[in-house]
Amino acid sequence: MEKYTETNSPEKIFDMSTAETKLKSENVKCDTSNISFTKKNKKSNKETKQRAKSYCCKVCCSSFTQEKQLLLHMRTHTGEKPYSCEVCGSAFAQKSNMVTHMRRHTGEKPYSCEICEASFADKATMVKHLRRHTGEKPYSCEVCESSFTQKSNLLIHMRAHTGEKPYSCEMCASTFTQKSNMVSHMRTHTGEKPYCCEVCESCFAQKSTLVIHMRVHTGEKPYSSDSSYSCDLCASTFTQKSNLVSHMRTHTGEKPFCCEICESCFTTKQNMLRHMQRHSGERPHSCEVCAFSFAQKSDLSRHMRTHTHREIKC
Repeated sequence: MEKYTETNSPEKIFDMSTAETKLKSENVKCDTSNISFTKKNKKSNKETKQRAKSYCCKVCCSSFTQEKQLLLHMRTHTGEKPYSCEVCGSAFAQKSNMVTHMRRHTGEKPYSCEICEASFADKATMVKHLRRHTGEKPYSCEVCESSFTQKSNLLIHMRAHTGEKPYSCEMCASTFTQKSNMVSHMRTHTGEKPYCCEVCESCFAQKSTLVIHMRVHTGEKPYSSDSSYSCDLCASTFTQKSNLVSHMRTHTGEKPFCCEICESCFTTKQNMLRHMQRHSGERPHSCEVCAFSFAQKSDLSRHMRTHTHREIKC
Protein backbone atom coordinates (compact mmCIF):
# COMPACT_ATOMS: atom_id res chain seq x y z
CA MET A 1 0.00 0.00 0.00
CA GLU A 2 1.27 3.45 -0.98
CA LYS A 3 2.31 5.63 1.92
CA TYR A 4 2.64 9.43 2.10
CA THR A 5 4.88 11.23 4.61
CA GLU A 6 4.14 14.90 5.43
CA THR A 7 7.32 16.97 5.01
CA ASN A 8 6.89 19.10 8.12
CA SER A 9 5.81 16.17 10.33
CA PRO A 10 7.76 13.04 9.44
CA GLU A 11 6.11 11.11 12.24
CA LYS A 12 2.63 11.45 10.64
CA ILE A 13 1.95 8.89 7.97
CA PHE A 14 -1.27 9.00 5.84
CA ASP A 15 -2.83 6.19 3.91
CA MET A 16 -3.89 7.84 0.60
CA SER A 17 -6.52 5.26 -0.19
CA THR A 18 -8.07 5.70 3.24
CA ALA A 19 -7.97 9.49 2.94
CA GLU A 20 -9.69 9.40 -0.46
CA THR A 21 -12.37 7.08 0.86
CA LYS A 22 -12.93 9.37 3.84
CA LEU A 23 -13.17 12.44 1.60
CA LYS A 24 -15.70 10.79 -0.65
CA SER A 25 -17.79 9.46 2.18
CA GLU A 26 -17.72 12.57 4.37
CA ASN A 27 -20.99 14.37 3.67
CA VAL A 28 -22.34 17.81 4.46
CA LYS A 29 -26.08 17.56 5.12
CA CYS A 30 -28.57 20.44 4.65
CA ASP A 31 -30.85 20.79 7.66
CA THR A 32 -33.68 22.25 5.54
CA SER A 33 -33.84 20.00 2.49
CA ASN A 34 -32.03 16.89 3.85
CA ILE A 35 -29.89 16.85 0.72
CA SER A 36 -26.30 15.72 1.26
CA PHE A 37 -23.23 17.11 -0.43
CA THR A 38 -19.65 15.87 -0.35
CA LYS A 39 -16.90 18.33 0.44
CA LYS A 40 -15.77 17.95 -3.14
CA ASN A 41 -19.21 18.95 -4.45
CA LYS A 42 -19.33 21.89 -2.04
CA LYS A 43 -16.08 23.19 -3.45
CA SER A 44 -17.40 22.61 -6.97
CA ASN A 45 -20.55 24.67 -6.20
CA LYS A 46 -18.41 27.53 -4.93
CA GLU A 47 -16.33 27.50 -8.09
CA THR A 48 -19.54 27.53 -10.18
CA LYS A 49 -20.74 30.67 -8.38
CA GLN A 50 -17.40 32.34 -9.00
CA ARG A 51 -17.74 31.55 -12.70
CA ALA A 52 -21.46 32.55 -12.74
CA LYS A 53 -20.90 36.00 -14.28
CA SER A 54 -18.18 35.17 -16.75
CA TYR A 55 -19.45 37.22 -19.73
CA CYS A 56 -18.24 40.80 -19.40
CA CYS A 57 -18.90 43.87 -21.55
CA LYS A 58 -15.62 45.43 -22.67
CA VAL A 59 -17.26 48.85 -23.01
CA CYS A 60 -18.86 49.39 -19.58
CA CYS A 61 -17.66 46.30 -17.62
CA SER A 62 -21.20 45.01 -16.98
CA SER A 63 -21.21 41.25 -16.40
CA PHE A 64 -23.74 38.57 -17.36
CA THR A 65 -24.37 34.90 -16.65
CA GLN A 66 -25.17 34.03 -20.27
CA GLU A 67 -23.55 34.93 -23.56
CA LYS A 68 -27.00 35.72 -25.01
CA GLN A 69 -27.53 38.40 -22.37
CA LEU A 70 -24.21 39.99 -23.25
CA LEU A 71 -25.09 40.06 -26.96
CA LEU A 72 -28.40 41.82 -26.20
CA HIS A 73 -26.61 44.29 -23.92
CA MET A 74 -24.04 45.14 -26.59
CA ARG A 75 -26.83 46.56 -28.76
CA THR A 76 -27.21 49.40 -26.25
CA HIS A 77 -23.68 50.44 -27.25
CA THR A 78 -23.82 49.64 -30.98
CA GLY A 79 -27.37 50.90 -31.56
CA GLU A 80 -28.18 47.74 -33.49
CA LYS A 81 -31.94 47.13 -33.89
CA PRO A 82 -32.42 44.01 -36.00
CA TYR A 83 -36.18 43.61 -35.43
CA SER A 84 -38.44 45.90 -37.50
CA CYS A 85 -42.18 46.53 -37.46
CA GLU A 86 -43.77 45.69 -40.81
CA VAL A 87 -46.50 48.29 -40.30
CA CYS A 88 -44.65 51.50 -39.33
CA GLY A 89 -40.99 50.56 -39.71
CA SER A 90 -40.06 51.09 -36.05
CA ALA A 91 -36.96 49.09 -35.11
CA PHE A 92 -36.11 47.29 -31.88
CA ALA A 93 -33.10 45.67 -30.25
CA GLN A 94 -35.13 42.75 -28.88
CA LYS A 95 -37.80 40.63 -30.50
CA SER A 96 -39.98 40.77 -27.37
CA ASN A 97 -40.12 44.58 -27.62
CA MET A 98 -41.25 44.34 -31.24
CA VAL A 99 -44.01 41.87 -30.29
CA THR A 100 -45.25 44.27 -27.60
CA HIS A 101 -45.11 47.17 -30.09
CA MET A 102 -47.19 45.26 -32.67
CA ARG A 103 -50.07 45.22 -30.19
CA ARG A 104 -50.43 48.98 -30.72
CA HIS A 105 -51.41 48.22 -34.29
CA THR A 106 -53.53 45.14 -33.58
CA GLY A 107 -55.14 46.52 -30.42
CA GLU A 108 -54.40 43.29 -28.57
CA LYS A 109 -54.27 43.65 -24.76
CA PRO A 110 -53.71 40.21 -23.27
CA TYR A 111 -52.97 41.35 -19.69
CA SER A 112 -55.99 42.28 -17.57
CA CYS A 113 -56.33 43.81 -14.11
CA GLU A 114 -58.24 41.52 -11.75
CA ILE A 115 -59.64 44.45 -9.79
CA CYS A 116 -60.98 46.92 -12.38
CA GLU A 117 -60.75 44.84 -15.58
CA ALA A 118 -58.46 47.35 -17.31
CA SER A 119 -56.36 45.63 -19.98
CA PHE A 120 -52.82 46.22 -21.16
CA ALA A 121 -50.53 45.33 -24.02
CA ASP A 122 -47.65 44.24 -21.78
CA LYS A 123 -47.27 42.73 -18.34
CA ALA A 124 -44.96 45.45 -16.99
CA THR A 125 -47.62 48.14 -17.54
CA MET A 126 -50.21 45.99 -15.80
CA VAL A 127 -47.92 45.55 -12.77
CA LYS A 128 -47.48 49.35 -12.55
CA HIS A 129 -51.25 49.79 -12.81
CA LEU A 130 -51.90 47.34 -9.97
CA ARG A 131 -49.91 49.56 -7.61
CA ARG A 132 -52.69 52.15 -7.91
CA HIS A 133 -54.99 49.67 -6.22
CA THR A 134 -52.53 48.28 -3.69
CA GLY A 135 -50.80 51.57 -2.88
CA GLU A 136 -47.44 49.82 -3.19
CA LYS A 137 -44.50 52.17 -3.71
CA PRO A 138 -41.39 49.98 -3.89
CA TYR A 139 -38.95 52.67 -5.00
CA SER A 140 -37.77 54.91 -2.15
CA CYS A 141 -35.54 57.98 -2.09
CA GLU A 142 -32.52 57.51 0.16
CA VAL A 143 -32.34 61.26 0.85
CA CYS A 144 -35.87 62.23 1.90
CA GLU A 145 -37.62 58.84 2.07
CA SER A 146 -40.23 59.75 -0.55
CA SER A 147 -41.51 56.62 -2.30
CA PHE A 148 -42.77 55.98 -5.82
CA THR A 149 -44.63 53.36 -7.81
CA GLN A 150 -42.16 53.47 -10.70
CA LYS A 151 -38.38 53.52 -10.84
CA SER A 152 -38.47 56.22 -13.53
CA ASN A 153 -40.35 58.56 -11.17
CA LEU A 154 -37.72 57.99 -8.50
CA LEU A 155 -34.93 58.88 -10.96
CA ILE A 156 -36.74 62.12 -11.89
CA HIS A 157 -37.28 62.91 -8.20
CA MET A 158 -33.59 62.41 -7.41
CA ARG A 159 -32.77 65.33 -9.73
CA ALA A 160 -34.45 67.61 -7.20
CA HIS A 161 -31.65 66.68 -4.80
CA THR A 162 -28.77 66.56 -7.30
CA GLY A 163 -29.83 69.62 -9.32
CA GLU A 164 -29.37 67.65 -12.55
CA LYS A 165 -31.28 69.02 -15.55
CA PRO A 166 -30.32 66.87 -18.53
CA TYR A 167 -32.80 68.33 -21.05
CA SER A 168 -31.87 71.66 -22.65
CA CYS A 169 -33.81 74.02 -24.91
CA GLU A 170 -31.94 74.59 -28.18
CA MET A 171 -33.36 78.09 -28.54
CA CYS A 172 -32.90 79.73 -25.13
CA ALA A 173 -30.70 77.28 -23.17
CA SER A 174 -33.32 76.71 -20.46
CA THR A 175 -32.81 73.34 -18.77
CA PHE A 176 -35.30 70.83 -17.40
CA THR A 177 -35.40 67.71 -15.24
CA GLN A 178 -37.94 65.99 -17.53
CA LYS A 179 -38.20 65.68 -21.28
CA SER A 180 -41.95 66.37 -21.15
CA ASN A 181 -41.29 69.74 -19.51
CA MET A 182 -38.83 70.64 -22.25
CA VAL A 183 -41.37 69.68 -24.94
CA SER A 184 -43.99 71.92 -23.28
CA HIS A 185 -41.46 74.74 -23.03
CA MET A 186 -40.56 74.49 -26.73
CA ARG A 187 -44.13 75.44 -27.56
CA THR A 188 -43.50 78.90 -26.13
CA HIS A 189 -41.04 79.35 -29.00
CA THR A 190 -42.96 77.55 -31.76
CA GLY A 191 -46.40 78.81 -30.75
CA GLU A 192 -47.80 75.28 -31.10
CA LYS A 193 -51.09 74.74 -29.23
CA PRO A 194 -52.22 71.15 -29.83
CA TYR A 195 -54.94 71.02 -27.15
CA CYS A 196 -58.18 72.69 -28.28
CA CYS A 197 -61.49 73.33 -26.53
CA GLU A 198 -64.47 71.72 -28.29
CA VAL A 199 -66.81 74.44 -27.00
CA CYS A 200 -65.09 77.71 -27.97
CA GLU A 201 -62.14 76.38 -30.03
CA SER A 202 -59.55 78.03 -27.76
CA CYS A 203 -56.25 76.17 -27.98
CA PHE A 204 -53.54 75.60 -25.42
CA ALA A 205 -49.95 74.43 -25.28
CA GLN A 206 -50.59 72.02 -22.39
CA LYS A 207 -53.37 69.54 -21.73
CA SER A 208 -53.58 70.56 -18.07
CA THR A 209 -54.34 74.14 -19.13
CA LEU A 210 -57.19 72.88 -21.34
CA VAL A 211 -58.65 70.93 -18.39
CA ILE A 212 -58.58 74.07 -16.25
CA HIS A 213 -60.10 76.13 -19.10
CA MET A 214 -63.02 73.71 -19.46
CA ARG A 215 -64.13 74.70 -15.95
CA VAL A 216 -65.04 78.10 -17.37
CA HIS A 217 -67.74 76.38 -19.43
CA THR A 218 -68.82 73.81 -16.86
CA GLY A 219 -68.68 76.16 -13.87
CA GLU A 220 -66.88 73.44 -11.95
CA LYS A 221 -64.94 74.52 -8.88
CA PRO A 222 -63.40 71.31 -7.58
CA TYR A 223 -61.79 73.11 -4.66
CA SER A 224 -64.79 74.60 -2.91
CA SER A 225 -64.84 76.76 0.20
CA ASP A 226 -64.80 73.72 2.48
CA SER A 227 -61.76 72.19 0.77
CA SER A 228 -58.06 72.64 1.44
CA TYR A 229 -57.73 74.88 -1.67
CA SER A 230 -59.66 77.87 -0.37
CA CYS A 231 -58.12 80.91 1.27
CA ASP A 232 -58.52 80.88 5.07
CA LEU A 233 -58.22 84.68 5.26
CA CYS A 234 -60.66 85.95 2.66
CA ALA A 235 -62.58 82.81 1.61
CA SER A 236 -61.56 83.10 -2.06
CA THR A 237 -61.75 79.80 -3.94
CA PHE A 238 -59.53 78.60 -6.75
CA THR A 239 -59.55 75.98 -9.49
CA GLN A 240 -55.85 75.25 -8.93
CA LYS A 241 -53.77 74.76 -5.84
CA SER A 242 -50.95 76.82 -7.41
CA ASN A 243 -53.32 79.78 -7.73
CA LEU A 244 -54.17 79.54 -4.04
CA VAL A 245 -50.45 79.50 -3.15
CA SER A 246 -49.87 82.62 -5.28
CA HIS A 247 -52.93 84.29 -3.80
CA MET A 248 -51.76 83.73 -0.23
CA ARG A 249 -48.69 85.85 -1.00
CA THR A 250 -50.97 88.88 -1.39
CA HIS A 251 -51.70 88.45 2.33
CA THR A 252 -48.20 87.53 3.49
CA GLY A 253 -46.29 89.88 1.16
CA GLU A 254 -43.91 87.05 0.26
CA LYS A 255 -42.00 87.49 -3.02
CA PRO A 256 -39.83 84.39 -3.46
CA PHE A 257 -38.86 84.91 -7.12
CA CYS A 258 -36.03 87.41 -7.51
CA CYS A 259 -34.24 88.82 -10.56
CA GLU A 260 -30.54 87.92 -10.59
CA ILE A 261 -29.65 91.18 -12.35
CA CYS A 262 -31.45 93.91 -10.41
CA GLU A 263 -32.75 91.90 -7.44
CA SER A 264 -36.38 92.88 -8.02
CA CYS A 265 -38.66 90.26 -6.45
CA PHE A 266 -42.06 88.93 -7.50
CA THR A 267 -44.88 86.80 -6.12
CA THR A 268 -44.92 84.45 -9.14
CA LYS A 269 -42.25 82.96 -11.35
CA GLN A 270 -44.17 84.04 -14.45
CA ASN A 271 -43.97 87.70 -13.43
CA MET A 272 -40.25 87.35 -12.85
CA LEU A 273 -39.73 85.83 -16.31
CA ARG A 274 -41.65 88.72 -17.86
CA HIS A 275 -39.45 91.13 -15.99
CA MET A 276 -36.29 89.32 -17.16
CA GLN A 277 -37.23 90.06 -20.77
CA ARG A 278 -36.55 93.74 -20.08
CA HIS A 279 -32.94 92.86 -19.38
CA SER A 280 -32.49 90.33 -22.17
CA GLY A 281 -34.31 92.39 -24.79
CA GLU A 282 -36.23 89.29 -25.84
CA ARG A 283 -39.50 90.02 -27.67
CA PRO A 284 -41.15 86.69 -28.38
CA HIS A 285 -44.62 88.09 -29.25
CA SER A 286 -44.81 89.44 -32.82
CA CYS A 287 -47.58 91.25 -34.66
CA GLU A 288 -48.66 89.39 -37.81
CA VAL A 289 -49.77 92.65 -39.46
CA CYS A 290 -46.80 94.99 -39.08
CA ALA A 291 -44.08 92.73 -37.62
CA PHE A 292 -43.71 94.76 -34.40
CA SER A 293 -42.60 92.52 -31.53
CA PHE A 294 -43.25 92.76 -27.81
CA ALA A 295 -41.86 91.31 -24.60
CA GLN A 296 -45.29 90.51 -23.20
CA LYS A 297 -48.39 89.03 -24.78
CA SER A 298 -50.60 91.65 -23.12
CA ASP A 299 -48.63 94.39 -24.91
CA LEU A 300 -49.20 92.62 -28.22
CA SER A 301 -52.94 92.41 -27.50
CA ARG A 302 -53.12 96.17 -26.85
CA HIS A 303 -51.14 96.81 -30.02
CA MET A 304 -53.49 94.66 -32.13
CA ARG A 305 -56.35 96.97 -31.20
CA THR A 306 -54.66 99.77 -33.16
CA HIS A 307 -55.04 97.71 -36.32
CA THR A 308 -58.63 96.77 -35.52
CA HIS A 309 -59.48 100.43 -34.83
CA ARG A 310 -57.99 101.56 -38.13
CA GLU A 311 -59.96 98.94 -40.06
CA ILE A 312 -63.23 100.06 -38.45
CA LYS A 313 -62.43 103.72 -39.05
CA CYS A 314 -61.80 103.12 -42.73
